[in-house]
Amino acid sequence: MGFQDALNYTLFTNPISSGATSYAWGTVTAIKDYISPPSKVQIIMAPPVPLWKLAVATGPYVRFAGLSGAAAVILGAYGSHRQYPKAKEVNLKQVFETANRYHYIHTLAMLGLPLCRTPYLAATFLISGTVLFCGTCYYYAFTGDKQYSKLTPIGGVCLIIGWLSMCI
Repeated sequence: MGFQDALNYTLFTNPISSGATSYAWGTVTAIKDYISPPSKVQIIMAPPVPLWKLAVATGPYVRFAGLSGAAAVILGAYGSHRQYPKAKEVNLKQVFETANRYHYIHTLAMLGLPLCRTPYLAATFLISGTVLFCGTCYYYAFTGDKQYSKLTPIGGVCLIIGWLSMCI
């Protein structure tokens, strides 16, 4: 038995190698079928749609998020250049910054409302929470008056329920 015969037996004709070789060859040919799709498949893409048309199709949510974002920017600019009344127990500028940050975050959340199963429910709670939480914080920061501060926790609960209703 020569070297060539021994190599041939070791690689191809022994009982173990012959099964592995045929298995490997079958795997290679099977992979080829997955890699190259059949030539009869035709891929048809939908025509592109402008984003503004998609936004119109989502209802009032994107528009309301735009208005809310504009209000957050306007209030943020106003609040950063304003002199705050002196309050003994709390820094009113920090209250304002918290309200403005939450306003921005929940405005961005409103952009996701069209993707929810229950957008009206989520919108109701997010909008109510933003008005009650951020609005009362803005009022307190600008005036120093705690008249509406009992509504702030209710607004916070509305925001939490709004986020949870996006999961339904």
